Amino acid sequence: MEVVINILFLLAALGVISSVLLQSSKSAGLSGAITGGSQTMFGKKKGVDDLLAKLTVVFAVLFMVLAIILTVLRA
Repeated sequence: MEVVINILFLLAALGVISSVLLQSSKSAGLSGAITGGSQTMFGKKKGVDDLLAKLTVVFAVLFMVLAIILTVLRA
């Protein structure tokens, strides 16, 4: 039982990492501060960004719940 939860925990951790890294940047960074953000971004995939944001929340909640379950099982 604990092995299955450990595998799910690892998959949730990898899911959080990958969903965060795949998201596009929300700010223009230093170049946006200097130029005033006048540059337009073409090809921005809003639907994919929304999906990745929701997946990040799901993976993060799953990660926290599994961490609590593993802590209780090992105590």
